[in-house]
Amino acid sequence: MTTVVYALVALKPGVDRGEYERYEREVDYVVASKLKSIVSYRTHRITEMPAISGGPWDYVERIEITNRADYEHDLEVGGKALIDELFEKYLDRSRTYLLWSERIDP
Repeated sequence: MTTVVYALVALKPGVDRGEYERYEREVDYVVASKLKSIVSYRTHRITEMPAISGGPWDYVERIEITNRADYEHDLEVGGKALIDELFEKYLDRSRTYLLWSERIDP
């Protein structure tokens, strides 16, 4: 089965949405494309969301990976600086949630 991680993320107060999205395009997508465990990765701006406890969130990320162990290893080795920078500059760690899933194929 294919593993897909969904990350619900919220920007820190005062972070410019355009600046964050530029960072996603120019830095995050580039780093993610170099991690062997990531099959595909995209960030989506949430345009409408019902009132759900813990929210609101600004973005949802969809990360399709080879397997969880390899992905976590890749993040620790090749993605740690990126993750640290994301939370330092842009994202509210306390409002970030990961949803682990297995895709159901036809």
